[in-house]
Amino acid sequence: MPSHDFRGPRLFVDAPLAQDGRVELDRDQSNYLGNVLRLAAGAEVLAFNGRDGEWQAAIEGRKRPDGLVILQQTRPQDRLPDLAYIFAPLKHARLDYMVQKAIEMGAASLQPVLTRFTQASRVNTERMRANVVEAAEQCGILSIATVAEPVPLERFLTQRAASRLLIFCDEAAELENPIRSLQAARAGEGIDVLIGPEGGFAEEERVLLLRQPKILRLALGPRIMRADTAAVAALALVQAVLGDWGGERG
Repeated sequence: MPSHDFRGPRLFVDAPLAQDGRVELDRDQSNYLGNVLRLAAGAEVLAFNGRDGEWQAAIEGRKRPDGLVILQQTRPQDRLPDLAYIFAPLKHARLDYMVQKAIEMGAASLQPVLTRFTQASRVNTERMRANVVEAAEQCGILSIATVAEPVPLERFLTQRAASRLLIFCDEAAELENPIRSLQAARAGEGIDVLIGPEGGFAEEERVLLLRQPKILRLALGPRIMRADTAAVAALALVQAVLGDWGGERG
């Protein structure tokens, strides 16, 4: 079990962190610490910025928290595996859930793609970024995943690096043991995990996907999953076999 402080409040700050430094808090952060958590001056929190590791910090402020004094580093900065989660957007709460779970699973980047049967064509990427930060704060994660603007699936496939492994979760794939399929694959220069819409991929999209130079067509078992469930299942399989769940891999 990693040595994390799961009881102390954690706060993401977009500022450099170093011993004896000071970080100004914005209104939302001040409200969260003072009114939600009921913390006053002198109380300690854990601060991180996705670059400088995690730091113990003390709250400053007379009437309300308005700054942090950085005391000492509690964990050095780590690095997420080169794992991108590519997905057809869902609506509202289910998209929030899917983003949060992808972060908990260790995704380093999130890329919405628009397909023929995508349910939601409008994507609030600022809301996605807020969910990324919240998941990182709550789960002891030090790195902040990037969130890209949505693009059509065809454009994504044209622009992505051909050296990356594309794991294409396809409900029409022949049922095989997904662990053995992943064990036979080579991650190479990063992994893209693609989950399509709940209506599935159109046939022309499936043809385009199968033309990709480094692709693994993966079945996720004998039952049809909803897209947010498929995200958790696929990312768990990939992290266990090719990712960082089993330690450092070559």
